[in-house]
Amino acid sequence: MRVEVNGIGIYYEISGEGPPVILLHGNGEDCRIFDRLVEELKRTNTVFSIDTRGHGKSDPVDSFHYSDMVEDIVSFIDSLKIERPILYGFSDGGIVGLMLASKYPDLLSGLIASGPNLTPKDMKLYDRITTKLAFFFKRDPKVELMIREPNITEEDLSKITVPVLITVAEKDIIPYSHAEHIASSVRNGTVILVPYEDHASYIVNSDRLYPLISDFIADNSDH
Repeated sequence: MRVEVNGIGIYYEISGEGPPVILLHGNGEDCRIFDRLVEELKRTNTVFSIDTRGHGKSDPVDSFHYSDMVEDIVSFIDSLKIERPILYGFSDGGIVGLMLASKYPDLLSGLIASGPNLTPKDMKLYDRITTKLAFFFKRDPKVELMIREPNITEEDLSKITVPVLITVAEKDIIPYSHAEHIASSVRNGTVILVPYEDHASYIVNSDRLYPLISDFIADNSDH
């Protein structure tokens, strides 16, 4: 299905019934990475899987900014009249979730973010270097986004009032200490370390997160 938001055609898939959950993928991916997770979630929830602007089947764009993605999701929620959903975001999706929850504190009932960072410098050194090299050779605007943004401040985090769960993998591109810092900087934050996994291995084409997400929804959904 498609919906027009902020002049951009956004592709999304909807399945299941129950408290609403929005799934946001990471950089360079699309909503299909969540297919296995959706199969579990749709038993108890209405699941909205979105291709963010310039990704998957959504309209292409020339440049990328997290702030634009935030406004896309806000408009998406408004257009489909989704009442206080839980938002789950992986990597870039988690960044969008943090920014949205800060700017629009009453829009969500809870946020789960896997492997988000507040600034490009928060990535581990090796991953910062490889990302910069990738942009140098490919000039991909999606990669440029990762080396220039986000710039989420402590003040931004302090405005987040909904419950927040941060997950970080043992071999993530984001240090565990950074995930702890995010969780401790919001009013109601928790961090969970996922052992043995890397940034994407427990999320992309995986349902390993389902028990965590399911428990979080049960504890924090308004529905």
